[in-house]
Amino acid sequence: MRRKKKNKGDAAKLEMTPMIDVVFQLLIFFIVTLKQEDILSHLDVSRPASDPPPVEIVEPEEFITIMVHRDGFIMDRRRISRSSLDKKLTKMAKYKPDVPVVIKCMPDSPHSKLIAVLDICAKNNLDNLSVFSM
Repeated sequence: MRRKKKNKGDAAKLEMTPMIDVVFQLLIFFIVTLKQEDILSHLDVSRPASDPPPVEIVEPEEFITIMVHRDGFIMDRRRISRSSLDKKLTKMAKYKPDVPVVIKCMPDSPHSKLIAVLDICAKNNLDNLSVFSM
């Protein structure tokens, strides 16, 4: 007896293009429908603490402003001599020793005038100083 050979035919071919299309459609579907909250709720991650609230800077209610010019000094919007400046700063230092002193130097003011104001402040123990160049 002879055995019959079965006709196996052509080998089955798998088309890759439709499978790739389906994979991309599924990928797009999951990307679009995924919520970020779902990811973050399932992750065990230590998140950084939130920023602390900003610290409010308290501006002093009173401060002394001295403007140094080529010709002299200006305090409280009035021209003042070096001796008068010394007297006023001595009085202020007695009442409020930590009073802020703002010294504004004009571009044409000599350096010696600034040094004179700094010496007067040092003599009266005023050490809360800010020096600006205009």
